[in-house]
Amino acid sequence: MKELMRLDKYLADMGAGTRSEVKLFIKKGRVQVNNEVVTDANRKIETGSDIVCLDGRDISYVHYEYFMLNKPAGVLSATEDKRAETVIDLITTSKRKDLFPVGRLDKDTEGLLLITNDGALTHSLLSPKKHVDKKYYAKVEGVVTEEDIELFSKGLQVDDEFLAMPAKLTILSQGELSEIILIIQEGKFHQVKRMFEAVGKTVVYLKRLSMGSLQLDESLQPGEYREVTEEELALLR
Repeated sequence: MKELMRLDKYLADMGAGTRSEVKLFIKKGRVQVNNEVVTDANRKIETGSDIVCLDGRDISYVHYEYFMLNKPAGVLSATEDKRAETVIDLITTSKRKDLFPVGRLDKDTEGLLLITNDGALTHSLLSPKKHVDKKYYAKVEGVVTEEDIELFSKGLQVDDEFLAMPAKLTILSQGELSEIILIIQEGKFHQVKRMFEAVGKTVVYLKRLSMGSLQLDESLQPGEYREVTEEELALLR
């Protein structure tokens, strides 16, 4: 994808500095375009064709970035927060400065979170009309039963205002602390926790395993991330 863009915007978009900082870099002759020093911040750059360098370092333009994060507990699913660490703070190798999480995981929830700046893909994954599966693993205080499976499969009345869509509940182990897999197609606030509360149980650990076709890379430790592969991206689209 090619487009014409001001040189200062190009550099700022790629994280070379703030707009005022990169204007100063350009004015000082630290920026080259196609091996020629350019001192005009208004110079139009054709992304994908022109070669832009700052202090001899190639600044290639990236329109979209896609990262798979294994979100750790204690980190906010937000772009910024003055008091707490966010998932965007964990992405330290990005070129874009306009990344955001696709949907949200509760602060104490772990697992798969897609980080991108692609608004169209985000809309398609989060749109209620698309019915995108979201798979979770959970530890639940209380014995999860076949009756719970039936209730979830029919569409659970969570509270006076929220009737959940039919969900697939699988029991991995039963006991004082049950282990389950749950597949839902919504992403309401605290949804998994609220669903189990509605049947008298408490989620004590929650991890998202997949979203649509994108599955968490189990080699990623909590807090680690990697770029989404072209194959994974093609399946998501």
